Amino acid sequence: MATANTAQTTDVRENIIAVGQRLIGAKGFSAVGLNEILSEAGVPKGSFYHYFGSKDAFGVALLESYFEEYLADIDQTLAQPDLNMAQRLLNYFRIWQETQSFEDCQGKCLAVKLGAEVADMSEAMRATLKRGTAGIVSRLAHAIEVGVAEGSLSIDGDRQSVAQSLYQLWLGASIMVKIVRNMKPFDTAMKTTKHMLHLTR
Repeated sequence: MATANTAQTTDVRENIIAVGQRLIGAKGFSAVGLNEILSEAGVPKGSFYHYFGSKDAFGVALLESYFEEYLADIDQTLAQPDLNMAQRLLNYFRIWQETQSFEDCQGKCLAVKLGAEVADMSEAMRATLKRGTAGIVSRLAHAIEVGVAEGSLSIDGDRQSVAQSLYQLWLGASIMVKIVRNMKPFDTAMKTTKHMLHLTR
């Protein structure tokens, strides 16, 4: 059973991560200093290292928390009742469109925001990104396998390759949306997705 002090420590740590996710999701990892995060979180700077050994370690914790929540959301979306797997997959990508836009994503697009920035900056953060994105692709591959088995979709090639291609397609579309400042890359990604899954509607 957790003590009051342990619970308080966990609450403070999670609050720092939540504030950091929102700020870094909007501005990027390098552009946000510890002072800004801690000031926003209402935590004295001196106590930061009680919770995290470094900003790099904070970044790892931030990404781990992000992917834990993200993967739980995927699991929920891909288990929606009264829908076939093709419909669930399309819902997942529609949710992607809504949460990964060029507007303020409030930390919901952290993998898109930080992927290119921190991969060359921190090996620990790159490895965390790799594990997290592999978890996404794995879930997409399983969903594709289920969809093929139930007959709601079909693919050319193996499920892992198709899942990897879909994730890379949407990751690239998310970056292009930020560049062109409109949603057309997502429209193209959705059309390509339906084509890859042999969905005509």
